[in-house]
Amino acid sequence: MLVGGLSDRDARSPLASALRVPLDQQVRDRIVAETRGNPLALLELPQGLSSAELADGFPLSIAVPGQRRIEQSFQRRLQALPAQTQRLLLVAAAESVGDPALLWRAAGWLGIEPDAAMPAAEAELFDVGARVTFRHPLVRSAVYHAASLDERRTAHLALAEATDRETEPDRRAWHLALAALGPDEAVARELERSAGRVQARGGFASAAAFLERAVALTLDRAPRAERALAAAQAKFRAGALNAALGLLSTAEAGPLEELDAARVDQLRAQIAFASRRSRDAPQLLLKAARRLEPLDVVLARETYLYALWAAMFVGRLAPSGELLEVARAAHAAPPPTEPPGAADLFLDGLALLVIEGYTAAAPTLKRALSLFRAGPISRDEVRLLWIAMRTASDLWEEESFQALGIVYLELVRETGALSELSIAMDAAAGTHISRGEIDIAAAMLEEAQAAIEATGDRRPSYAGVAVAILRGREDATRELLKAAEKELVQAGDGGGLTFVYSATAELYNSLGRYEEALAAAQRAAADPIDLWWTTWGLVELIEAAARTDKDQLGADALERLWADARASGTDFALGLAARSRALLSESDLADGLYRDAIERLGRTHIHSELSRAYLLHGEWLRRERRRLEAREQLRRAHAMFTQFGMEAFAERARVELEATGEHARERTVATRDDLTPQEAQVSRLAAEGGTNQEIAARLFISASTVDYHLRKAFRKLGVRSRTELARHVLEPAASSSTPTREH
Repeated sequence: MLVGGLSDRDARSPLASALRVPLDQQVRDRIVAETRGNPLALLELPQGLSSAELADGFPLSIAVPGQRRIEQSFQRRLQALPAQTQRLLLVAAAESVGDPALLWRAAGWLGIEPDAAMPAAEAELFDVGARVTFRHPLVRSAVYHAASLDERRTAHLALAEATDRETEPDRRAWHLALAALGPDEAVARELERSAGRVQARGGFASAAAFLERAVALTLDRAPRAERALAAAQAKFRAGALNAALGLLSTAEAGPLEELDAARVDQLRAQIAFASRRSRDAPQLLLKAARRLEPLDVVLARETYLYALWAAMFVGRLAPSGELLEVARAAHAAPPPTEPPGAADLFLDGLALLVIEGYTAAAPTLKRALSLFRAGPISRDEVRLLWIAMRTASDLWEEESFQALGIVYLELVRETGALSELSIAMDAAAGTHISRGEIDIAAAMLEEAQAAIEATGDRRPSYAGVAVAILRGREDATRELLKAAEKELVQAGDGGGLTFVYSATAELYNSLGRYEEALAAAQRAAADPIDLWWTTWGLVELIEAAARTDKDQLGADALERLWADARASGTDFALGLAARSRALLSESDLADGLYRDAIERLGRTHIHSELSRAYLLHGEWLRRERRRLEAREQLRRAHAMFTQFGMEAFAERARVELEATGEHARERTVATRDDLTPQEAQVSRLAAEGGTNQEIAARLFISASTVDYHLRKAFRKLGVRSRTELARHVLEPAASSSTPTREH
C-alpha cells in the first residue's frame, strides 16, 4: 500500500497539538504544505521552535535523524545550480509565508529574473504555485545554512523592501532586524512597536523575540535598559525564566528611572516565585511593593497581592510570623485611587483571611469573585485568574471554579503563557476528578507533561496525586506521595504539603485504615492558613475520628468546618458539613443529615463526594439494621465508584453490600482501567456520540488515530458496537458490577 500524507485540513490537528505557543496562520499553512502532511514531521518539527524562529514564523533547522547528512546532500545539489537560482532559493528560504508575489518583488529588487526558478523546479527542489514550497523542509534549511551571513542579510533586506509596511509591519520589521549590520535605532523602534502589537494578539514568545532583538540593535544605554526590562517581562510570561533573568541583568546595568528599577525588583521576585526559590519570593515581593508605593499605587497594590499570594503558597514552610507580617503590610497598603476593582478586593479579602479568619473575609472575597466574573477577562489577567480560581475554591463555589478554569486554560493556550500552562491543566484535570471523570483527567495530565518538560517546572501535579489516591492503589500511591512530599518541600510549597496530607488521609479512609487516616488528617488540619486543603483535611479527620471513637477530635474539627460552611453558604460546603456532622450524630438526626447532604451534593457536579455520601449513609443504615434501605444507598455508591474508577471506595461499598446479604459481582477482567488514558478518553467521547472527526478535532489527533484507539478499546472491553461501548463506559454498573441478590 502506498501511504500518503494527511490532507491539509487533517494535518492541522497534529500540528496544533505539537505547538506550545500561537502560530501565524499563513506560516502554519506553509508548514503543512512543506511537510506534505507527514504526521511525524508535523509532530516533530515544532519541538525545536525557538521564540526567535516563531517570530519569523518557521524554523530553519529541524531536529530529525540524519539531518546534517541530508542537508549536505541537498547542498551538493544546490552547488550545481546557477548563481541566480541559488540567490532566488535563498530569498524563498528566508521568507516564512510562501507568498509568490512577495518572492518575485524581492527577487526583482535584487535583479533576479523569473526564469531563475526553472533549474530549481527541474531539479524538483522547490515549486512556485499558489504557494512557494520546498520539496522538503530540510531543503529550505540547507539553502539558508549554505549561504554566507552577508548573503542572508541581503536576502532579508530584499524581503523587507518587498513587504508592505502598512499590511505586514511586523514581518517587515523582523526582516529589517535580520538585515541589520549593527546597532540601528530606527529598526529597534520598529521592533518595539511590533512587539506591542504581537503581545496584544497574545504572542508572548514572539513579543519577547522582537524585544530581545531590539535590545541587540540598541546602542544608547537608557532605551536599551528599558527594552531589556520589557523583553524580560515577555520572556517571563512565555515561561523562559532563565532568559528573563539574563535580560534583567542587562536592564539593571541601566540607567533606569526609579519606577523601572522597582519593576526590576518586582519581576525578579515573580521569577523567584515561579521557579524553585519560592521561599524567597514573599520578602522579595514585599520589598518591591514598598518601593513602588510612592511611584505607582496600582502596581504597588498588585505587587502586595502577589506578595501575599506567595506567602500563602509557602504557608507552613515559611519562617514564623512571615505570613502575618505580609498580610498586615498588604492590609495597610495605600487605598486604590479609583473605585476598587477585583484585584483590590482580592487583596483586601485575602489579607482579612489571614488576619481575622474566614468568616470576616468571606463577604469581601465573594464581592471580588463576583466582580471578576462579571467583567471581560483580558489576556493580561491570566495570573489573576489563578487567584480567582483559588478564591472560588475557598468559597466552595464549584461552578465559578469550573467556569474560570475553562477560561484560564483557553487564555494560557492562546497567549502561549507556558509558565502558567501546567497549573492551568492541573486545575482543569481537578475539575474532571471532582466530577468522577478520572480517565479524562489522566489523559489531560499526560498532555500537561509536555508543558512541564518545556518549562522545567518539576513541581508535582496535585491532580496526578488525586488520580492515584482515588484509584486506591496503595503501593504505587505511597511512593508517589513520598516523592511529592520531598519535591514540595524543595519547592517551598507549604500548601502542597497540606494537600498531600489530606490526600493521604483520603487514601487511608478509602481503604478503611482509619488510624492512619486520622494521623494524616491531623497533619493537614494543623495548617491554619491553607483554607482549601485544610478544610479537606477536616472532612477526612471527622470520618477517621468517628471510626476510631475519637469523638472529641471529631467535634473540634466539625466546629471549624461548620463555621466555614455557614460563611460560604453553598450547597457544596453545607452538603459536606452535613455529611460530616452526621458521622458524629445519633439515630434520626444522623439520618436527616445524611439525606440533607445527599440532596445538597446532588445539586452540585461534585459526584465523587456525592458517592461518598451514599456510602456513608448506607453504612449507617446497615448498622441501624435497616438493610433494605442500606442496599439502595450502597448500590448507588458501588455503581458510581465503579464507574469513576475509585477502586478502594468501590471495594469498601462491595463489602458493605455483602454484609446486607446482597452480593456485587467482582470487576471483570475487561474493565475501563485496562485502557490507556487516551483509549479511555476516546472511548468516552465515542460513547457520548462523538464522530471520529469530532473526537479528532477535540483531542488534536487524526481521525485514523481515533479509529486505532477505538479498535483497541473494543478488543480490550469485548464490545462490538458503539451502543455496547456506551453501556460499558457510561453505565459500567450495568456491564461489570451490577449487584445481584442471592436467592
